[in-house]
Amino acid sequence: MSHPLLHRPCPVCDREHFEPHWQKADLHVVSCSACGLVYVNPVPASMASGEFYDTEGASYYLSPSKLESDYADVRFERELKLFRQFCPRGAVLDVGCGSGAFLFQLKKCWPGHYEILGTDVSGAPLDYAASRGVPVVRGDFLEQDFAASGGMGKTSSPLQEPPPHPALSPVGGEGNRKAGEGFDAIAFWATLEHLAEPKRFLEKAHSILKPGGLCFVLVPNVRSLVVRLLGAKYRYVYAQHLNYFSADTLTRLAAACRFDTAAIRFTHFNPVVIWQDWRGGGREVSNQERGELLKRTTAYKQKAWLKPVKWLYAAAEKSLGALGLADNLVLVLRKK
Repeated sequence: MSHPLLHRPCPVCDREHFEPHWQKADLHVVSCSACGLVYVNPVPASMASGEFYDTEGASYYLSPSKLESDYADVRFERELKLFRQFCPRGAVLDVGCGSGAFLFQLKKCWPGHYEILGTDVSGAPLDYAASRGVPVVRGDFLEQDFAASGGMGKTSSPLQEPPPHPALSPVGGEGNRKAGEGFDAIAFWATLEHLAEPKRFLEKAHSILKPGGLCFVLVPNVRSLVVRLLGAKYRYVYAQHLNYFSADTLTRLAAACRFDTAAIRFTHFNPVVIWQDWRGGGREVSNQERGELLKRTTAYKQKAWLKPVKWLYAAAEKSLGALGLADNLVLVLRKK
């Protein structure tokens, strides 16, 4: 059965003029004629609403291989190092937190330094996060009222005045931020590429950050070596990714939402993916295969006897990062 499709303007500049960029099965990827953003148009309604992640997508995020990898000590090494550099303590919100692994590692590495809270539309992964002691708030980030009860309430549509309502409490762990307080930092780790309206999410983040607060954004890099080599054959050109950002288009989006860019980084490099996708010729890679590869590569990073290989890998990643060709793009944004 076909799913309803939603047409949308450019998520960065709101223009409606675009050119074809990639065609992959039923996925129509276009390039904005004004700002150059590469994005999917039209998008399946289930992706735009987040329904997919609370139904079909939840099984992947709760698969044993995915959970084992996400909760491994090495999984968020780069993100934690960068986060700590810019935000040594404070109230932290992770939007699209999934199973809560980043927040779990943040508290584990620096106990007592951070007050953490996660939110997501996917209910089952949030249950798992709560079981690991990560406080969570369920539902659409855009509809959450973070000014109520320490940021744990919920409003109606952002276009309407919110009616009186009881505040919703976070589930699991801590969550005692005082009412009306903003966050010191908000993280969007591998989240904005999944959103039909990423500008609204950054605008919301800006509204609930403290003055000078930080926003950490990690997305796939559309100018990476792997995309240059494989194009639409790359496994992460797929239905779940609605936006394909470059450093230029992401900084434009951030500026439109009243953020200054404090830092730009290019991270991660997976030569196994390049090899597999080149050989596969663009075939669809199942969630199970993606989870198993993540599990294997995470295991490799923890083996002491592979240290010489890890040094070579780190050197390759650093070189690609310096050239802006690594797999992922990270922006550290500061609220104006």
